[in-house]
Amino acid sequence: MTTRIETRSIDYVPEAERHGKVWQQGPFWFLGNFQPFTVAIGLIGPSLGLSFWWTALACVLGVAFGTLFMAFHASQGPVLGLPQMVQSRAQMGYRGVLLPLVATLFTFVGFNVVDTRLISTGLSGVFGWDPVAVGIAITVVAALLACYGHDWLHRAFQALFVVSVPFWVILTVGILAGTAVPDGAAPAAATGGFTLVGFLVQFTASASYNITYAPYVSDYSRYLPGDTPMPRIVGAVFWGATGSPFWLMPIGAWLATQLGATDPLAGLNDAGNAVFPGLGGLLTVLAVLALVATMGINAYSAMLTVLTGLDSLRPIRHTAGARVITVLVVSVIGAVLGIWLVRDATTALSDGLLIMLYLLTPWTAVNLVDFYFVRRGHYAITDLFRPDGIYGRWAWRGILAFAVGIVVEVPFAVLSFFTGPAAAAMHQVDLAFLVGLVVAGVLYYRLTRSLDLSAERPAIRRSEEALAR
Repeated sequence: MTTRIETRSIDYVPEAERHGKVWQQGPFWFLGNFQPFTVAIGLIGPSLGLSFWWTALACVLGVAFGTLFMAFHASQGPVLGLPQMVQSRAQMGYRGVLLPLVATLFTFVGFNVVDTRLISTGLSGVFGWDPVAVGIAITVVAALLACYGHDWLHRAFQALFVVSVPFWVILTVGILAGTAVPDGAAPAAATGGFTLVGFLVQFTASASYNITYAPYVSDYSRYLPGDTPMPRIVGAVFWGATGSPFWLMPIGAWLATQLGATDPLAGLNDAGNAVFPGLGGLLTVLAVLALVATMGINAYSAMLTVLTGLDSLRPIRHTAGARVITVLVVSVIGAVLGIWLVRDATTALSDGLLIMLYLLTPWTAVNLVDFYFVRRGHYAITDLFRPDGIYGRWAWRGILAFAVGIVVEVPFAVLSFFTGPAAAAMHQVDLAFLVGLVVAGVLYYRLTRSLDLSAERPAIRRSEEALAR
């Protein structure tokens, strides 16, 4: 790994510059979820009347389901050497990609808005720190990581992984041994049971957690060698991305049911200090550092999304300066929204995850169907950077499938401010993302049956020859 600021942005990474190992993807995605946002997902089920065990089961099933789709994006990075959303020009068109770009930008900035609010209010409650000062400080650190780029993000995640895991193990042992309950703690939902609505809401929130990572994955695997085996990288990402939620979401459910916790950082602080004095504060700081590093990847991927959008309107120079400026702009926007405009972190978390899920599920279906079943990984990479290339400015098949996928979700959607008629008839059971996933994927596959892939082969050969020079 280099110590320089990354020079590439949305452009192709030549084979000579590829570096890194597949195993590094596991700790990267493990640590990406090893933070208080993940713990907070486990608080949802108990708030809806679920017991600890039903909440934990919904979390595990949801995370496993959602991560399947996320992990299969990982092999696209080594094969194509491109950020995730640039590759989407093959399905949506050179300019048509602007439509899913809006959805992904909302996701990246939305995560940072909620993260900023969670950290500021959490540290204010635990240590009494000024939330505005905390919000500004964590934004600066996250932006700095994003400015240095790909290699520094990987390096930060590996270091935090090594430092954090032992203390979480101690907390977990304390929970199992019964020493993590502070004196006088009153269980808030220990008598909870099973409700179908609560189980499905928890399942959906857990599934959305890693499905919404789908637009990130190739951004952090594109520097791997082109001959990286697909099963190895998909497996590394899957087990890394599921390992920490499998661990921390049930801890969140335990904090809610046994301590009545409604804030993940406050709950971790109380439970940790009950195991031994000072552990709570240490866990809080480590959890915040992990979340700040995750904010760095949000800012980094938001930068790639913005630059892809600008380049789709008018070709731009792929310089380090453009990267840094874009990172700073998206970081400031996230900080302003998170510090001063978002007040209810719990509602923002729930609604934000669901909206991200509704927007991104049709995109991930179209993207994966195209890569694995339609074009089978064969693309003219140089044409992805040409408005007059073989993929066109507007690719109607992908756009139509994406749009229809979103539209059919609306009747099944459940948000704090809107409930679709189908969801209302099913007692607010949210099946929107499953409907969008199936409809968008099947529709895109059917529409592409008329696509003449043989006409793309000469362009693919020309692209391979140009990249090999």
